[in-house]
Amino acid sequence: MGEHVLPGDPPLTVALRRSDRARRITLRVSHRDGRVTLTLPRRTPEREGLAFLRAREDWVRGHLDRVAPPRPVQLGGTIPYLGREIALRPGPVRAPRLEDGALLLPRDPDRAPARAMAFLKARARDVLAEAVDRHAAALGRRVGRLSLRDTRSRWGSCSSTGDIMLSWRLVMAPPAIGDYVAAHEVAHLAEMNHSAAFWAVCERLYPDHRAARDWLRRNGDALQRIDFAPMTEAAS
Repeated sequence: MGEHVLPGDPPLTVALRRSDRARRITLRVSHRDGRVTLTLPRRTPEREGLAFLRAREDWVRGHLDRVAPPRPVQLGGTIPYLGREIALRPGPVRAPRLEDGALLLPRDPDRAPARAMAFLKARARDVLAEAVDRHAAALGRRVGRLSLRDTRSRWGSCSSTGDIMLSWRLVMAPPAIGDYVAAHEVAHLAEMNHSAAFWAVCERLYPDHRAARDWLRRNGDALQRIDFAPMTEAAS
């Protein structure tokens, strides 16, 4: 549907969307990035949705006040990698290199965020592909295509054709967390639902799945707030 700007100090940009599955008007504030979304059932007039939004403006602004700011990536700072913080240090290197618990990057502050992200994406492909292949072999199922994306609403997905998508940000979490999400999506190769049968398959592949899910609920937003935009953009 587009966007609507709610006047005020500051003005608020609200994403408008319609859903065939929605039965009522809903308003959501993302605690990851502060995005505000107003969802309307298919046949609800837009004016009703905007009236709902205006009536709950104080609620929206109150939640936005509690959203943590993004965490910029920069030389001299740190990023999480496999569950531990590693320092980002300038060094005599042409490409990112892990050395003595630190990630050495070329001496170019403007490109440091992009280079750190490229390092994480490359490691994520190695780590997550291994986990997917291992769980698929244990289940006796074939995986279609594995893709890595920077998704906000989910950590992974599995299509009806067996293609699996995982968030590369999982490589910043402890290894067990990415392993669990890989097992979760592989389990969908057998059960394309979240029924008791699905969770039985998931538990067979990854017995401690409850602890991993709890970790993501408590810490997932912090991973999503790590901002790899150049510092000139992050500060604007």
